[in-house]
Amino acid sequence: MWEIKMVTPVLPHQNNVQQIGYKLLSMLNFKGKRGEEVARTLISACLWNDSVESKSRAYGVSPQTVRNHVEEQGVEVIEKLLESARKMSLKVLKGVKEIDVSTDWTTKTWYGRPVEGLGSSEEGNSWNYATTTTKDGKVLLLAFITQVNGMTKEEVVKALVEQVVAMGFKIRLITLDDGFCTVDVLNFVSQFKYIIGVPVGDVKVYQEFDGEYETNSKRHRRDEQVKFRLLVYSKEKVRRKKRTLVYFARATNLDLPKGEVLKLYNKVRGPIETSYRNVKAFLPFTSSTKFVFRTL
Repeated sequence: MWEIKMVTPVLPHQNNVQQIGYKLLSMLNFKGKRGEEVARTLISACLWNDSVESKSRAYGVSPQTVRNHVEEQGVEVIEKLLESARKMSLKVLKGVKEIDVSTDWTTKTWYGRPVEGLGSSEEGNSWNYATTTTKDGKVLLLAFITQVNGMTKEEVVKALVEQVVAMGFKIRLITLDDGFCTVDVLNFVSQFKYIIGVPVGDVKVYQEFDGEYETNSKRHRRDEQVKFRLLVYSKEKVRRKKRTLVYFARATNLDLPKGEVLKLYNKVRGPIETSYRNVKAFLPFTSSTKFVFRTL
């Protein structure tokens, strides 16, 4: 789901860098005598896709001081950053009652010493986080959660949806990719209008299709299975000058023409993929493997 190598972005114009830097500096509040230098180090490393250790020297602070500040104050700073992001989103959405949301997760992987498991394994070099976003001219972050070992996909979706509902929004449509396609998630999101990606290998329908489908999970009782409208469509792909049809599937409870459902899914869900790519391009390098440092 994600590449190990850092994506190197086109560096922004100097004036934009300065504006972004000032904005972030007002949001990244570290306490202590060297708090501002620590914040400037982190922001500079992000903006220029550099290492925290390298940038710290430019601000007269040691890499260890930066690490100490983040490890000691990181949780509090993260919460304040997320709250600032939510406030900005709520300001843009002022007066809006119903929203379309997209929920997804991504994995952050690094080289170096493994740390305690933060996802599917007890120990490793990666951790997962999930977000819920909406779009009103630009992608707006509404909910965020780190996925710790043992969390189910249903728990992840519930936690994110609860954050959104707590803000006073009514969810008009929720979209998820096929990584969330489980019976438990389908049962939960059935209270909303939804479109979810479905692994074609699970439904084994390899032709154009638009009709009713019922899950057949061996982990669930008959009365726990879910019925939904299944849409299957194909795209032609060319590999080594050979043309083949690749099939994709969607589950939905919308009563709209097939083409409209597919376009709506791409419209609502597409921006969250872009947001993850942007985040990964913005991340700095660091030798720290502490969970709080990685989360920040």
